[in-house]
Amino acid sequence: MPWLELSLTIRSEQQPRVEEALDDLGALSITMQDADAETPDEQAIFEPGVGELPLWPTITLNALFDADTDRRGLGEALGDLLPWLEPDHMQFRDVADEDWERAWMDQFKPMVFGRRLWIYPWNIEPPVDDDIVVVRLDPGLAFGSGTHPTTALCLAWLDGLDLHGKTVVDYGCGSGILAIAALKLGAASAVGVDNDPQALTASTDNAERNQVADRLAVFLPEEVDVEPADVFVANILAGPLGELAPTFAAAAKPGAPFAISGILQGQEEELLARYAEWFEDLEVAIQEDWVRISGRRTGKH
Repeated sequence: MPWLELSLTIRSEQQPRVEEALDDLGALSITMQDADAETPDEQAIFEPGVGELPLWPTITLNALFDADTDRRGLGEALGDLLPWLEPDHMQFRDVADEDWERAWMDQFKPMVFGRRLWIYPWNIEPPVDDDIVVVRLDPGLAFGSGTHPTTALCLAWLDGLDLHGKTVVDYGCGSGILAIAALKLGAASAVGVDNDPQALTASTDNAERNQVADRLAVFLPEEVDVEPADVFVANILAGPLGELAPTFAAAAKPGAPFAISGILQGQEEELLARYAEWFEDLEVAIQEDWVRISGRRTGKH
């Protein structure tokens, strides 16, 4: 089906209120870009939760609505909710129907992470090889294909662990790629947590495709109630990573390996200081402009 896209350029401090208003008006998805990037290729895209500040001073916010949404009515309703928003700052355009999942798989090629972990799109048959571990992926509308440096950093970290018989928590599971990779690498069970119900659906679908659905449980953050895990990984954003450090500490057994990513270079020092209260042997790995922090939960089994 086609869509109606509404684009707004706003200041970062306005983002929480604008996103809340768009959500109230029925936006199906909201993404954000750096409005000050010189070229489209430099515009990193992400989808924060309501109330999470973006990474840039000025942002271009794109919201998708059903194609039959009344533009004039939507503009007037948004103006009522946000009186300071100028009408000429709103730009509408029709977005043609496209099979986004198929387009992704047409462009995506198999990739290797670490020594033996491969991510394959669902439309490419992997070789029969006992020396490699393959995750078959169809990301749906959730984040996490392995192409982003933060996901790649976490996949390589998982590949370097002995996961046989372990329990794993993947916080911010997106497409489920990290939890599924852990299961394919030998973990006994995994828990995926995400605040987006669509991500939980994508994770479950991908787990079924990889024949590990019976070992993966998925939860919204407010619903999760599981025992501390042998291994913990979280790939979200630096702000929530700082806020959730005590929650993550409670979710990891003493001595458990952990990794967090979604951190831009320059943000790691504050998080290293924050996590030192509960985790030890902290190390930093960098890929492009993104950072992974790894270590172990303090204490012993």
